Amino acid sequence: MTKRAAVAAVLALAGTAVATPAHAAANPHERGPAPTRQGVDAPLGPFAVATATVTAAQAGGRFGGGTIHYPTSTAEGTFGAVAVAPGFTESQSAISWYGPRLASRGFVVITIDTNGPLDFPDARGDQLLAALDYLTAASPVRSRIDASRTAVMGHSMGGGGALEAARDRPALRAAIPLAGWDLNGNWSTNRVPTLVVGAENDLIAPVSLHSEPFYQSLPSTPDKAYLEIRGGDHFVTNSPHTTIARLSISWLKRFVDDDVRYEQFLCPAPVPDPAISEYRDTCPNG
Repeated sequence: MTKRAAVAAVLALAGTAVATPAHAAANPHERGPAPTRQGVDAPLGPFAVATATVTAAQAGGRFGGGTIHYPTSTAEGTFGAVAVAPGFTESQSAISWYGPRLASRGFVVITIDTNGPLDFPDARGDQLLAALDYLTAASPVRSRIDASRTAVMGHSMGGGGALEAARDRPALRAAIPLAGWDLNGNWSTNRVPTLVVGAENDLIAPVSLHSEPFYQSLPSTPDKAYLEIRGGDHFVTNSPHTTIARLSISWLKRFVDDDVRYEQFLCPAPVPDPAISEYRDTCPNG
């Protein structure tokens, strides 16, 4: 090897050694392959998922137990965590589909039962936070979780609970109220990126009284978005729904994982289509 070739080889190796850590440091929480529309819309993502049951006794009375869904492989590192709460009189079965849908994209997810079926949003918010604390500090999968990257979701009063939890714990990375119901219509002090999901024909939590005022009251910084499902009723979020899943996954990936690869599904803003009657946001995100 000539001297010039040797120098070139050393420089090439040095460039490779520098470039790889620099990319990792810029986005250390990326999990899974680069997303495609087909991949994000699929019922399951690239991670194999297992489950673990949490009893009410294990929850210590702080929430009513639940089911943990988690990726089986830790080859890519730790994961963000998401707690999901059901609505008034509902059990975790109402929101169970979010468990495998989100976990297979690289999150540890707990779908919870509440302490009482009649619990109001403030109590549900407290229980969502308690479930996250259990996940990150006491659960059998705690070593798989990055406790600094957590989020909340919930349906109906559980959606109100997600807003309450985001107000009480601004360190959360994301919140997604689903057809949320709460007597508090002012969330101007919230500082958590929030995707508000409403349903056009919701008669229990009409968007004009709940989801729309929630969105309008949230500050523009950090980011917020409003998704309204065309023709949807109050329970449209309780069954597998491709559009809700795509935007929820993208929101969690973007803000819990800082994964800008999912920006393409959020900005530019989705336009009304057969599934979306309205969409508003604060693009660009970041």
